[in-house]
This record gives sequence, C-alpha cells and structure tokens, in this order.
Amino acid sequence: MLPSATEIVCALGQGASLVGRSHECDYPPDVAALPACTAARIDPGACSRAIDDQVRAAVRDALSVYDVDSDRLRSLRPDVIVTQDQCEVCAVSLDDVEAALGEWTGVTPRVVSLSPATLTDVWGDVQRVADALGVPERGRALRGELTERVTEIGEAAAGLGARPRIACIEWLDPLMGAGNWVPELVSLAGGTPLLGRPGEHSGWIGFDELAAVDPDAIALLPCGFDLTRTRSELAPLTGHSGWTGLRAVRDASVFLLDGNQYLNRPGPRLVESLEMLAEILHPETFRFGHEGRGWQRL
Repeated sequence: MLPSATEIVCALGQGASLVGRSHECDYPPDVAALPACTAARIDPGACSRAIDDQVRAAVRDALSVYDVDSDRLRSLRPDVIVTQDQCEVCAVSLDDVEAALGEWTGVTPRVVSLSPATLTDVWGDVQRVADALGVPERGRALRGELTERVTEIGEAAAGLGARPRIACIEWLDPLMGAGNWVPELVSLAGGTPLLGRPGEHSGWIGFDELAAVDPDAIALLPCGFDLTRTRSELAPLTGHSGWTGLRAVRDASVFLLDGNQYLNRPGPRLVESLEMLAEILHPETFRFGHEGRGWQRL
C-alpha cells in the first residue's frame, strides 16, 4: 500500500507474490500492471501551495488524504498487507487500511505497518517484510547488501576533508526542511546537514531560516515530485527577493533531486540516494552516474 513497501517486496525476490498496489507504486516498472487499491482525495496536479492547502484542510477536518478501495482489496484476497503509520500525508495509513478491513467478514489478512524514521528503521522494515513473507534469510541477505554499500560510501567520505553545509528542502511552498533519514544520508555522504534532525519528522521553515544558515549547497527534493515537476514549481522560491543573495545560489551549488523516486522513499533505493548526495557534495571523489537521471544542477 505504499511505493517503498512494493520496492522492498520486489528486492526480496517476491514480486511474483504481489496481487495489488497503491496508486503511487511505480517501481519496478512492471508493478504498474497490478490493480491499484487506493486513490488520492486531493488533486496531485495542483501547485505546491494548493496541495499543502488541501492536505491541511483534510487533516483539520479529520479526513483521510487517500481512499482505499475495500471491494477491490477484498477481491484480491491478500494474505499480507503492507502499509505504514509514519506519515498520514505521504501514503495510505494504517488507520485507512484498518477501516477498510473492518468491513470484512471471516479471516482478515495480516497487516504489517512500517514506521521508519532512521536508516536503521528502514533496514529493520526490510527484515519485517521478509519475515512476514516467509523469507527471513533473504531479508538478512538484503540488509547485509544494503548496509555494506552504505558503509563503504560512509567510510570513503569520512576520510575527506571539507564537509559542505547543505540544506535539503522537502517541500517548496511553504518550505520544509528534510528530516528523518535524510540528515543521516547527508552525514554519510560527507556533508553537514542543516534545517533537519536525524530521526525527527521534517519541519516547516521560513525563508529567513534558510537565509540565516546560508548553506554552501541547497538540495531541492520535494516529496512526490520528479525532476521535471520540481523544476516547474521553483518560482515561489527562486522568485523570493533574498534568493540571489544566498551563498549556494551565488556559487551555483543548488541541485534538484528526484525526491519521489529516491530520498523520500524509505526502501532499498536509499542507497542510490546516498550515492547522489555523495556525487553532489564530493564530485572529485564520487562518480556513480546518477547526474541527469536522479539529480540535476539548477
């Protein structure tokens, strides 16, 4: 019921067991053939400010941001449903799933709810999903592969001298500083994270806060947006009177990242997210080939 869970299932070699997905699950590409069991109640094509207004109104009125198609879900007869209770805005929540299951009679599926806040949590979720699917050994192997890749990059970056100060922005209008696992990724990539704390939810910030820290680099990675969509939503930020005065702007060190596919999706591709940050912060040392596809310079 969320993209990162679908990716975890497929990375565990269990893609053939999938019978349904959320409307946002799109990787690996062949999952698009599966029936979607959810839909958004807001207009995802609206501008950043309008999306934020719609979400705030839904939360204020105690409404869900998403619908679960309980009839379709029941017809698929899943044994396991993977959902989340980390963010009620980012994906279908545990409450949404439980409400849909409340209408069922007879045996209900096992529900595995993920709530990661750190990289350790994400790797732990890999094991929880593996255990629920009856492949615990594959979970241990995948966790080992992912942590080994992260450790290798972290050790290489730790030996570098400079640690550029970077502000990672998770929403453009209003501004939000990226939290949870993103500050960890920045530190592992050889940078100093600003405007977000490891393991804590992303928080709203004002432009004055961004200007006050005056970062060496700025990474724009709005949740749910790819590179093209991010570029189309820049006007409220780049049009601010203080934008051109920022150090990162003067030094041409502003970067767009595909937050939808990578940094905001707590699954196996957080390793690729780390690689992208390493390329941005230390291009003289790291070359993984993500530029142009996963990130671009503004």
